[in-house]
Amino acid sequence: MDPRADYDCQACGACCCNSSENAAEGTRWWVEIGERERILSHRKVAQRHVHRDDDGVAHLRMDDRGRCTALRGALGQRVSCAIYEVRPRACRRVEPGSQDCERARRERLIG
Repeated sequence: MDPRADYDCQACGACCCNSSENAAEGTRWWVEIGERERILSHRKVAQRHVHRDDDGVAHLRMDDRGRCTALRGALGQRVSCAIYEVRPRACRRVEPGSQDCERARRERLIG
């Protein structure tokens, strides 16, 4: 049996929130976006969901609660991604049940 079968990403959303480490440092963005990624070619989407840091590096924008601005729904209940089709590679690489997944779930008290 696949150990990841117990991980329902659409009932979680923890990985779409700023990590406690970044939040402690005062960083309100963290998912880096490569300059050739599709999201940047969608002007309206990028205006709403992308932040460029002082060095001009693109990142996904976080809201005041530390959630990605593209995250819809209630954490631990039902969530979705408003930019799923153009989400950055970093988001595409998230593995259910990985160490990063488990850390995010613990930080958000999910699972």
